[in-house]
Amino acid sequence: MRVHVTDLKPGDLLINDVYNSSGLHMLVKGSTLSEDDIAKLLQHGIDYADVEHTPSDSHSNEQTLRSDQTRLLTNLFEDTIKGTETLFKQALEKGFIDETQVDHILINLTSQLEKQKDVVSLLLMMDGDNEYTYTHSLQVGMLAFYIAGWMGYNPEECLTVAKAGYLHDIGKSKIPPEMLHKPGKLTPEEFEEMKKHTLYGYEIIMESTQDELLATVALQHHEREDGSGYPYGLKRDEIHPYSRITAVADVYSAMTTNRVYQTKQELISVLCELYSLSFGQLNGEVTQELIKHMLPNFIGKRVLLTTGQTGLIVMNNSADYFRPLVQTSSAFIDLAKERDVAIVEIYVQ
Repeated sequence: MRVHVTDLKPGDLLINDVYNSSGLHMLVKGSTLSEDDIAKLLQHGIDYADVEHTPSDSHSNEQTLRSDQTRLLTNLFEDTIKGTETLFKQALEKGFIDETQVDHILINLTSQLEKQKDVVSLLLMMDGDNEYTYTHSLQVGMLAFYIAGWMGYNPEECLTVAKAGYLHDIGKSKIPPEMLHKPGKLTPEEFEEMKKHTLYGYEIIMESTQDELLATVALQHHEREDGSGYPYGLKRDEIHPYSRITAVADVYSAMTTNRVYQTKQELISVLCELYSLSFGQLNGEVTQELIKHMLPNFIGKRVLLTTGQTGLIVMNNSADYFRPLVQTSSAFIDLAKERDVAIVEIYVQ
């Protein structure tokens, strides 16, 4: 139903993407409209949106539903991380993992991910103090699942890609903890040993599942389009499509998560870095799909700026997609023009 923005109600379901007059993506199809979303449409001169009206009492329950959903997802992520820790210990002690347990974890996870559109909020919810390797495995599996869907893979393929992404680092179970958690830079000898986690992962997955495809992704997720990766220096079409997806998810997660030797980077600036990497190291198509679908998720998010001000991202910027327009309590700040101002942190809603 095409509805004038003044007649929209919180809780209405958006059935088509919304773009402003300049063609910038404002809201994603499948979003449940909030008061902030409606205000945003009004602010940017958008007259109509295609929605399904929900019952009039839906807004009164919106906060409760959101809170319940957040609790459900938080518990799911915590349970998944605990299950991941068990799998890593199993791989270390026995040399194989329980595929039934992996499938149980992935089915529970993806059944919830299918209902979620705001990937940025999901990533922010996982920004805790858990062991990096386990949280990273969860994030890569999740991002790989979404990217595969955005690229048009069918549900069964998306589940396989998610499983491959989730298991991509299982070989790190065989890397000595003191090396894995070393706060400083690895020596050349240590780095050579670290690179073997791709080979170890291949062996563990083949021993556990006899699934060549899953094992190949663990083996290839550090290969790069220009041949600069490892362990074999593969190029372009020599790298499996699922490995390309996992590589992009792996880099994005690694750069946006705290590690003992690296402070996490802000989510939007990392997308900008990925864009640069897509002209040589990372697959361009995969990277573009991630960027295209992630950027709309930042609209409406509260941020902290280097000036100390907080505000809301209100629009992606046609001059520089990675430096949006931010509304503070006193002004609009166009980060594409104010080059000395940057986003420090993005907050969970």
